[in-house]
Amino acid sequence: MGSQAVVFGYGDIGVRGLAVLLDAGVEVPLVVTHQDDPAETRWYGSVFDFAKQKRLRVVTDLPKDVGNPDLIFSFYYRNMLPMSLLAKARLGAYNMHGSLLPKFRGRAPLNWAILKGETETGVTLHEMVEKPDAGRIVDQQAVPIGPDEDAVAVFHRMTDAAERVLRRSIKDLVSGKAKFRPNDLSKGSYYGRRRPEDGRIDWSKSAKEIHDLVRAVAPPFPGAFTEGMKIHKTRIEAGKPKQRGPYRVNGEWFAGCGDGKVLRLLEVQESR
Repeated sequence: MGSQAVVFGYGDIGVRGLAVLLDAGVEVPLVVTHQDDPAETRWYGSVFDFAKQKRLRVVTDLPKDVGNPDLIFSFYYRNMLPMSLLAKARLGAYNMHGSLLPKFRGRAPLNWAILKGETETGVTLHEMVEKPDAGRIVDQQAVPIGPDEDAVAVFHRMTDAAERVLRRSIKDLVSGKAKFRPNDLSKGSYYGRRRPEDGRIDWSKSAKEIHDLVRAVAPPFPGAFTEGMKIHKTRIEAGKPKQRGPYRVNGEWFAGCGDGKVLRLLEVQESR
């Protein structure tokens, strides 16, 4: 296509987005990614390794100068980019966000969507502006969330959706003919970063709320926990609980919840 794009990316969507640009003939003079955190379980692809494989220039520190590319893309890069950098892109700077904007702006959108009991999420390609996830929308694709699915299962479909969105959009972005629609923040929501402590289970909540929490933070995320155990998978069961919180029947774990319903604890990691 004869255009240049600087790519900021991380994880599977970073790898997939970079691959789409290269397939479309976009020249990528610079890739910026993150150093992997040794304390974090890595379950996703490496942008650094993929860029090296493609013989692209790749760095892990924010560069002082990115040149004057036609486009800048952020594919699951974890930091906000300064406006002084975004302004370098002649045809605009675009981010792939993990929700159907304007819903779930901010951090960890997929985890928050599952936690809030959503049955659908998706990905959105949008303009980057000073305010996070607030720019005009280029395109988006919905992805269903099954009632018992965890974040990783949904994220794999989101990665495929992100590729489809970028493939649909890249030609018009490069030609300057992309059509935008408003990102009406008054109809959306914003959520902050999640911490491991947020996985603590409150057994006074309903069985569905606790089930959704477990799904939202199941490994490789830090996991839902209560005194003496981590709980990685649950199922809502018929019947009345013997007590509030976890208990055992014939060697199997169950838990009573605040709405009088029972959760079967299918995967439990007991503390030693």
